[in-house]
Amino acid sequence: LMAYAYMFMRDLERLGQMEERMNYSPIGSCALAGTTYPIDRVYEAELLGFKAPVANSLDGVSDRDHVVEDLSDLALVMMHLSRLSEELILWSSWEFHFVRLADAYTTGSSIMPQKKNPDMAELARGKTGRVY
Repeated sequence: LMAYAYMFMRDLERLGQMEERMNYSPIGSCALAGTTYPIDRVYEAELLGFKAPVANSLDGVSDRDHVVEDLSDLALVMMHLSRLSEELILWSSWEFHFVRLADAYTTGSSIMPQKKNPDMAELARGKTGRVY
Protein backbone atom coordinates (compact mmCIF):
# COMPACT_ATOMS: atom_id res chain seq x y z
CA LEU A 1 0.00 0.00 0.00
CA MET A 2 2.96 2.33 0.52
CA ALA A 3 3.55 2.29 -3.24
CA TYR A 4 0.14 3.93 -3.67
CA ALA A 5 0.90 6.46 -0.94
CA TYR A 6 3.96 7.56 -2.92
CA MET A 7 1.97 7.64 -6.17
CA PHE A 8 -0.70 9.86 -4.64
CA MET A 9 1.93 12.07 -2.97
CA ARG A 10 3.51 12.67 -6.40
CA ASP A 11 0.05 13.39 -7.80
CA LEU A 12 -0.55 16.01 -5.12
CA GLU A 13 2.88 17.50 -5.79
CA ARG A 14 2.16 17.70 -9.54
CA LEU A 15 -1.22 19.35 -8.95
CA GLY A 16 0.39 21.83 -6.56
CA GLN A 17 3.03 22.69 -9.15
CA MET A 18 0.32 23.22 -11.73
CA GLU A 19 -1.54 25.54 -9.38
CA GLU A 20 1.67 27.51 -8.93
CA ARG A 21 2.20 27.81 -12.71
CA MET A 22 -1.39 28.94 -13.25
CA ASN A 23 -1.33 31.57 -10.51
CA TYR A 24 -0.73 34.47 -12.93
CA SER A 25 -3.46 36.89 -13.94
CA PRO A 26 -4.23 37.52 -17.62
CA ILE A 27 -6.30 40.60 -16.68
CA GLY A 28 -5.31 43.50 -18.91
CA SER A 29 -4.02 41.27 -21.69
CA CYS A 30 -7.29 41.80 -23.59
CA ALA A 31 -7.82 39.76 -26.73
CA LEU A 32 -4.24 39.74 -27.91
CA ALA A 33 -1.69 42.42 -27.17
CA GLY A 34 -2.68 44.29 -24.06
CA THR A 35 -4.60 47.52 -23.73
CA THR A 36 -3.97 51.23 -24.05
CA TYR A 37 -6.10 51.94 -20.98
CA PRO A 38 -4.06 53.10 -18.00
CA ILE A 39 -4.41 50.07 -15.71
CA ASP A 40 -2.15 48.71 -13.03
CA ARG A 41 -1.91 45.01 -13.87
CA VAL A 42 0.20 44.23 -10.80
CA TYR A 43 -2.37 45.83 -8.49
CA GLU A 44 -5.28 44.09 -10.24
CA ALA A 45 -3.53 40.72 -10.01
CA GLU A 46 -2.95 41.33 -6.31
CA LEU A 47 -6.60 42.27 -5.74
CA LEU A 48 -7.74 39.09 -7.47
CA GLY A 49 -5.40 36.91 -5.41
CA PHE A 50 -2.88 36.07 -8.13
CA LYS A 51 0.87 35.93 -7.61
CA ALA A 52 1.48 38.43 -10.44
CA PRO A 53 0.23 39.31 -13.91
CA VAL A 54 1.32 37.15 -16.85
CA ALA A 55 4.66 38.28 -18.24
CA ASN A 56 3.47 38.28 -21.86
CA SER A 57 -0.09 39.13 -22.85
CA LEU A 58 -0.11 37.02 -26.03
CA ASP A 59 1.09 33.97 -24.11
CA GLY A 60 -1.41 34.68 -21.34
CA VAL A 61 -4.47 34.63 -23.58
CA SER A 62 -3.57 32.28 -26.43
CA ASP A 63 -1.57 29.37 -25.03
CA ARG A 64 -3.45 26.33 -23.77
CA ASP A 65 -0.57 24.23 -22.49
CA HIS A 66 -1.91 24.53 -18.96
CA VAL A 67 -5.15 22.81 -20.02
CA VAL A 68 -3.31 19.84 -21.51
CA GLU A 69 -0.97 19.66 -18.53
CA ASP A 70 -3.85 19.77 -16.06
CA LEU A 71 -5.73 17.02 -17.91
CA SER A 72 -2.59 14.91 -18.02
CA ASP A 73 -2.01 15.33 -14.29
CA LEU A 74 -5.62 14.41 -13.50
CA ALA A 75 -5.43 11.38 -15.82
CA LEU A 76 -2.44 10.17 -13.79
CA VAL A 77 -4.46 10.52 -10.59
CA MET A 78 -7.25 8.45 -12.12
CA MET A 79 -4.80 5.81 -13.35
CA HIS A 80 -3.41 5.45 -9.83
CA LEU A 81 -6.93 5.27 -8.41
CA SER A 82 -7.82 2.58 -10.95
CA ARG A 83 -4.75 0.54 -10.05
CA LEU A 84 -5.49 0.80 -6.33
CA SER A 85 -9.11 -0.19 -6.90
CA GLU A 86 -8.06 -3.24 -8.91
CA GLU A 87 -5.66 -4.29 -6.16
CA LEU A 88 -8.36 -3.88 -3.49
CA ILE A 89 -10.75 -6.02 -5.51
CA LEU A 90 -8.12 -8.72 -5.88
CA TRP A 91 -6.80 -8.53 -2.31
CA SER A 92 -10.30 -8.68 -0.82
CA SER A 93 -11.28 -11.74 -2.86
CA TRP A 94 -11.96 -15.08 -1.23
CA GLU A 95 -8.78 -16.49 -2.77
CA PHE A 96 -6.48 -13.83 -1.30
CA HIS A 97 -8.08 -12.53 1.92
CA PHE A 98 -5.25 -10.03 2.09
CA VAL A 99 -7.51 -7.10 3.07
CA ARG A 100 -10.99 -6.92 4.54
CA LEU A 101 -13.22 -4.11 3.33
CA ALA A 102 -15.65 -2.60 5.82
CA ASP A 103 -19.35 -3.26 5.30
CA ALA A 104 -19.86 0.42 4.45
CA TYR A 105 -17.89 -0.10 1.22
CA THR A 106 -19.39 -3.42 0.15
CA THR A 107 -22.75 -4.97 -0.63
CA GLY A 108 -24.00 -8.48 -0.13
CA SER A 109 -24.74 -10.95 -2.85
CA SER A 110 -28.36 -11.85 -3.61
CA ILE A 111 -27.36 -15.48 -4.17
CA MET A 112 -24.61 -15.87 -1.56
CA PRO A 113 -25.42 -13.82 1.57
CA GLN A 114 -21.98 -14.44 3.09
CA LYS A 115 -20.25 -12.90 0.05
CA LYS A 116 -19.19 -9.24 0.11
CA ASN A 117 -18.97 -7.44 -3.22
CA PRO A 118 -16.38 -4.62 -3.27
CA ASP A 119 -18.76 -2.21 -5.02
CA MET A 120 -16.87 0.97 -4.15
CA ALA A 121 -13.64 -0.34 -5.66
CA GLU A 122 -15.43 -1.80 -8.69
CA LEU A 123 -17.24 1.47 -9.39
CA ALA A 124 -14.07 3.52 -8.95
CA ARG A 125 -12.17 1.22 -11.30
CA GLY A 126 -14.94 1.39 -13.88
CA LYS A 127 -15.40 5.17 -13.75
CA THR A 128 -11.69 5.92 -14.13
CA GLY A 129 -11.77 4.52 -17.67
CA ARG A 130 -13.94 7.44 -18.77
CA VAL A 131 -11.02 9.81 -18.31
CA TYR A 132 -9.06 8.30 -21.16
